[in-house]
Formats: sequence, C-alpha cells, structure tokens
Amino acid sequence: MKRTRFKMVLTILLLGAMLVTGCTSGKSKDSGTLSPDNPVKFSWLVYDRVEGKVRDDWEIFKEIEAKTGVKLEFQIVSQEGLEEKRQIMIATNTATDFIQVPTQDGREHGPEKVFLNLKDYLDKAPNLKAFYEKYPEAKALATGTDGGLYTVPVLEGDAEGKGFNFIWYARKDIMDKDGIKPPTSVDEFYQYLKTLKQNYPDSYPLISNTIVGDTGLYTTFGRVFTGISGFYNIDPTTEQYAFAPYHSNYKDMLVFLNKLYSEKLLDPEYSLLTQAQWEERILTGKSLVTYFWKADLESLVAKARGAGTADYELDAIPSFAVEGIKNYQFSRPVVGTVGRAISAKVKDKERAVQFLDYLVGDEGGNYLSLGIEGKTYTMEDGKPVYNKEFGASPFNTLRKDWGVWYDLITLNNAKSREVWERGLSEKSKDINARYEQYIIPAPKQIVKTEEELELEKSKLNNLNKYLEQKVTEFVTGKTPINETTYQQFIDQAKKFGSDELLNMYNTAYTRTYSK
Repeated sequence: MKRTRFKMVLTILLLGAMLVTGCTSGKSKDSGTLSPDNPVKFSWLVYDRVEGKVRDDWEIFKEIEAKTGVKLEFQIVSQEGLEEKRQIMIATNTATDFIQVPTQDGREHGPEKVFLNLKDYLDKAPNLKAFYEKYPEAKALATGTDGGLYTVPVLEGDAEGKGFNFIWYARKDIMDKDGIKPPTSVDEFYQYLKTLKQNYPDSYPLISNTIVGDTGLYTTFGRVFTGISGFYNIDPTTEQYAFAPYHSNYKDMLVFLNKLYSEKLLDPEYSLLTQAQWEERILTGKSLVTYFWKADLESLVAKARGAGTADYELDAIPSFAVEGIKNYQFSRPVVGTVGRAISAKVKDKERAVQFLDYLVGDEGGNYLSLGIEGKTYTMEDGKPVYNKEFGASPFNTLRKDWGVWYDLITLNNAKSREVWERGLSEKSKDINARYEQYIIPAPKQIVKTEEELELEKSKLNNLNKYLEQKVTEFVTGKTPINETTYQQFIDQAKKFGSDELLNMYNTAYTRTYSK
C-alpha cells in the first residue's frame, strides 16, 4: 500500500515537473517571425534631444511597423536623468526591451541575465552575425566574460579612418580685412593672437568651450606639445598608452598657456565658461579663435549674420604642433563606446532579436540613419544625399521631424555622417580637404577585466580632478611654474595612481588586440 501511494505521488510530481518545464521553455514564449500580420510591441528607453523631442508619430517608425509588425513604445527621460534611469534599470533588472548602454555595462551585466545573450540567436540573425564578423572590435566590446554577446555597438566612423570632427576656427573676415595670415606653427600662433589683440584690444582672442574632453583647452594643447590627446591616450608614434604630464614638453605647454593667460590672449574665464557663454563670445567678437566641432561652423556664421554682423565669416586655420611632435588629429572611432542591448526579460526573445537584426540590416538601418527616400534623402549617382532644403546642418531637421540620426535610436552614425558630408557646401568640403593631411585612425577601445575596472574606478576620477585643478592653477598663475612645483605636481599624480593606471591601460590594450 505504501509502495503504491509512493508511486502515485512520484508520478504526480513528475507530471508537474514536465508541465512546468513545458510552460517555462524559452522557445514556447516566442511567437514566430516578424510580420505585419503578427504585431508585437517593444519598449525602448530614449531621451529628448535639444533639436527636437521624441515623438510617437515619426513616419520612419510607421514604415518600420508596416514592414515588421513591430510597434515601439518609447520610454522618455530627460538627458540629465538618462544615466541615473539607466543605472537603476540595470541594478533592478527592469530594463526596457531595448536599451542603449555603455558596452562595458553589457559585458559586465549581460552574464548576470540583465541583457539577452545575442550569441544564442545568431543562426536566426544573419545581419548580426555578419556585423560581428565585419567588425571584430565591436565583437570584442560586446563579448562578456562567459563568451556571450550582449550589445550591438553603435558605428561612429568609416573603416578607412578618414572622417573627423574638429577644426581650428578663426574669423576670416577680420583676417582678410587686416591682412593677417593664418599661423602654421606654435610661435606663429602666438604672434597671430598678439596681432589680433593689438587690433582688437577689447577682445580675448583665444577661447575654449571646456578645459578637457575632445575640444578642451588642455586636451588640445596637450596634443600640440606632447602628441598625447588628453591626459591618457595612445601615442601614435609608439602605439603605446602614455600619460601626457610625463612628457618633457608638458611643462612647456603650461608655460605657453600661462603666457597667453597673463597677456590676455586667452579668455580669463576660460575654465568657468558655459557652452552658451562660449557661443555668445564667438558670435559677438569678444573672442576670435577656438577649436570646435567642424559641423557647427556654418550654423554659427548664419547665427552671427542673422544677429546683424553681415560680414561675419569663420574659416579653418591649419593644425599645428611644436617641432618634433606629430601634427595630427584622431579620426572618429569606427566603433563607439555604447551599444544596443535587449533585456533578458523581454517576452518575445526571438522576435526581439529578429527586430534588432532588421535594424542592423540595410532596410532598417537606412530608416534610422537616412530616413525615407524622396522625403529625407534622394539618390545622386547611385548614392544617398540628404534633401538640400534641410540646409548645412540637416541633422536638426532629421532628428526633430523624422527621428532620423537620433541618439539612442540610430545604430549607425557613420552612415549618416557619410551622407551629410556628401552634401556639404564647397567651403566645408574645402576645409575637409585641407585637414585630411592631419587625420590618423583613432585608437581602438580597451576591454578591461573586473580588476582593471575597479582600479580605474578607484583612481581615475580623483586623479583627473587633481590634474584639472592643478593645471588650471599653473595656467592662471596661482601656482608658479618651475622645476620644484612641476616635480611636486608629478609626484602627487603618482600618489593618485598615474603609474598604476598607465600600466593597466597598456596591459589591457595589448591583451585586447594582440590576438
């Protein structure tokens, strides 16, 4: 009797286990292939850009829904609140179905079942499979410690490494009127600023919109004097990471900037300026020279003329570097630092991957990067060109009215930029041609181990704060520049971990790309 009752209980338990297994099978939750006859909804985290807010009636997504059956529900946050919202979603495993995250977050949290492992679905995602094969750097950045693939990194630059973002701006109308020639060396640049100050004594000729970052004063002149772009970066002459303040010319850079500051050739508030203040001073002639995004040159000219300065004209002046230092600028990186991920909790996993695959492919990718043929772009000589009515900065209209080339939505900024540059004015094309000689391929990104990440988190932020503060003190004269003070500066940087970080970057870089 007992044996019979035991068998009955065991049978019931086994049947229950089989039912549970059948109900929880990942494949049973999926609903087939993409089709307009089989609609599905996916949520997507986005933020409102200054060019225009996210809209639910953008035509490209109506077209995409008609082709795929996928309706997107955008979860919108402010740009300021984006990072906090994203981190909360990751920490609580409540990410939207589609979300853009730093590739490092994908590698770190994908194996924790926060993001879907795309590798498990590549047999049904030919575009994704081809993407990882074509861009091994993207595959390296997407691969977690378990070997899974958790993001689709956003493409930023062309594979040839020719596209670039930044130029030296100067007031061409003033140069033409006063017969001032553009400088081609550091010494000539100094004399150039002196002449501008002499002719326009109420101006502070040189201005910077920030002190660090791509267009930062310290970044720009660090490269001019040492060949290192930023505090840490690849030295293109050695293909190794370097720490700019260790270079013998870094003190010379501080002396040079201090000279510009003390002679009122550099805006005295350079370290405090907001973006709006920078723009106002450039537009009104309070400052005359800057290093900035090339894409903004023509729109700034239009703003100044619209405000009443009819002869206002900006043009690029040559890049320059001290003798013995490579005169260069890095191209846009081919692969960006962020990537599209799918939540591991998405209900319809297979169709979510198929949709991401569609967006990586030509048709879906063109909707996100180009828009709709005949409405946002036309074909000329077999190649797309944005509608000329959108002007010199087509991205403003494309983003606002169409959702095209929109951050956190598009996957291929490189394609958008290529089309934009194809339709540039002759002036902008001429600037590109003049700067081509300086452009070299950007360094590839590093894949760091957990230990290396912890080292970076524990050291880099405090080191950067110290460097920014101390360099500013040197430039503004608060701290005199001599052998003693500079050695103290270096010694303190070492205490903050400059050597450990430098060794880590070189170790990680070699490990990532020595295969």
